[in-house]
Amino acid sequence: MTLLPKLDARQRRDLYWLSGIALLVLFAGYGLRDPWPSDEPRFVLVARQMFDGGSWLFPHRGHELYPDKPPLYFWLLAGARSLLGSWRWSFLLPSLLSGLGVLALTYDLGRRLWNHRAGLLAAVAVLSALQFDYQFKRAQIDPTLVFTTTAALYGLLRHLLLGPDWRAYWLGCFFAGIGVILKGVGFLPLLVLLPYAAMRWQRWLGLAPLQLAPLQLTPLQPGVGGGSDRGRWALGALAFLLAIALWLVPMVVAALASGDPEHRAYLDNLLFKQTATRYAEAWQHNKPAWYFAGIIAGFWLPFSLAFAWLWRDWRDAWRARDARTWLPLAWALMVLAFFSASPGKRDMYILPMLPAVAWAAAPYLDALLQRRGFRFALLCFAMALSALLLVLGVLGLVAPLKAMVALAADRGLGGEVRWLWMMLAAVGATGLLAALWSRVAQAPRAVAVLLVALWCGYGFVAHPVLDPSSSASALMQRARALAGADTVIGLVGWKEQTLLQARGPTVEFGFRTTLPEQLRQGSAWLRADPVHRRLLLSQPQELAACFAGATARPLRVGTANRRDWYLVPLDALGAGCHADALEDDSP
Repeated sequence: MTLLPKLDARQRRDLYWLSGIALLVLFAGYGLRDPWPSDEPRFVLVARQMFDGGSWLFPHRGHELYPDKPPLYFWLLAGARSLLGSWRWSFLLPSLLSGLGVLALTYDLGRRLWNHRAGLLAAVAVLSALQFDYQFKRAQIDPTLVFTTTAALYGLLRHLLLGPDWRAYWLGCFFAGIGVILKGVGFLPLLVLLPYAAMRWQRWLGLAPLQLAPLQLTPLQPGVGGGSDRGRWALGALAFLLAIALWLVPMVVAALASGDPEHRAYLDNLLFKQTATRYAEAWQHNKPAWYFAGIIAGFWLPFSLAFAWLWRDWRDAWRARDARTWLPLAWALMVLAFFSASPGKRDMYILPMLPAVAWAAAPYLDALLQRRGFRFALLCFAMALSALLLVLGVLGLVAPLKAMVALAADRGLGGEVRWLWMMLAAVGATGLLAALWSRVAQAPRAVAVLLVALWCGYGFVAHPVLDPSSSASALMQRARALAGADTVIGLVGWKEQTLLQARGPTVEFGFRTTLPEQLRQGSAWLRADPVHRRLLLSQPQELAACFAGATARPLRVGTANRRDWYLVPLDALGAGCHADALEDDSP
């Protein structure tokens, strides 16, 4: 195990600055918005129903079971709600804490592998990546998965490169299991054992003096234990399975014991369709094999600029058989290959690679920052992004493009959209001034100023401006005001945000239920009680066949998430909307 020297005053000051900037960037906008699509309203809705109804093993979306994801993330959301007492103030807490945790682990392992400066720059590289800041300001599963993946890889690498450290190894395996019950791909950190075994066989430098298996591949160093380590290695598998069993065993027992066919279907869907089938035969987000190359080049900016120089350092490290550089990098390449092989791809899938790549870059970043060419590239990035933001902001204020006008209309924005354009212009001007003042010599500082201004503007300005439309809160408030306090609203073709933001009494007719079936149930529900006031809330194209021959017209509520919504009374439904006249066009 590596004994670390105590940090001196300057090093502690470095950490204070990094921690303060990270907290500012990730916290900016916290509590200023509600959940936004596509995933946030779904996850918060499921967590809220779990919190209110107490069905902790079998999550629900509306009245239907939600089998797409294991429930751990919903437990975290519900726990945050219990702690803070407000969904608005709690739903981003897991991502915020996960982001800070990833940065802390990135720094700590970088310091242990190399030194304080390397660890600090590795954490800065992660924080600087545009994708990291954007994703960790959202309430999706992936930010928390990145934390569990980083924690697992941290423990494994401490053992494999700096060990023996069996507790770190067992904790790493345990966190990999936690990652599995968070999202099925949480096992990926364990793949690091494959390049480790190959490196041991090839006698790479920098590996800890450990024994992989009963078969001795290389001569052990004096004083290193032999066969007694076999059980310790096996305990890693036990720790991994134990973490999974914390959820899987109670869920399977409850599903089989209940005799409920919905619980059995939930079990089959979650364990098979949402894991192996989703990976091998993805039914959405299909992208070409090279898709992630563009994500890394563009969304990992400005860190990705360093790759134009780092490849030479990594080449030399390969020739020198430097395991401290190549073990995390080899794992990152395996993860890239794993996700590239699946037809279904989303940009955040490869985000767990980022800390590993930062560890591989850590020993070279300090020297890289001294290179004029790299500093010039950083300055160009700062000036280009700043100029783009400034031009967009000024155009939005003075002569908005058609796309800008359409964006405001789709978002249901009025005069408040000017705050977005003012924010973009201010951020762009700030970045340009910082770049012109810093020049090439201080280009990293200009980039830091630009990125902090960008994420603060996004959080403190864009969040409150976009929230009423993006969260559908304004839509559902207006729907309730138009309907009346006691009117029951039936949701047809609803989205998770409409149910999450619903005010007053509502009913829904299933989320996975086909639209014709929802219309059948909705029209029958309206006719079942013509005395008391009932209304349907839907989009016009979904009820178009129902309006022919009606004696009234639906009432437009407004726009949210680029969709128009209408309240439909009973007398706005014509003969074409009788339950027996609707055809189910689903395959």
